Amino acid sequence: MSDLNRGIMKFKGADSPIAIAISAIVIAGGIAVLIWWALQSAYAFS
Repeated sequence: MSDLNRGIMKFKGADSPIAIAISAIVIAGGIAVLIWWALQSAYAFS
């Protein structure tokens, strides 16, 4: 068992490249949405 299979992702295959890629996309997407929302709230672009 790798160390990636011990934290919050305690399921078989949690250390597979596909699971890591999906997690990275979800996290990066969430950060991008938060940055976009902050810019829309702070500045009037329209």
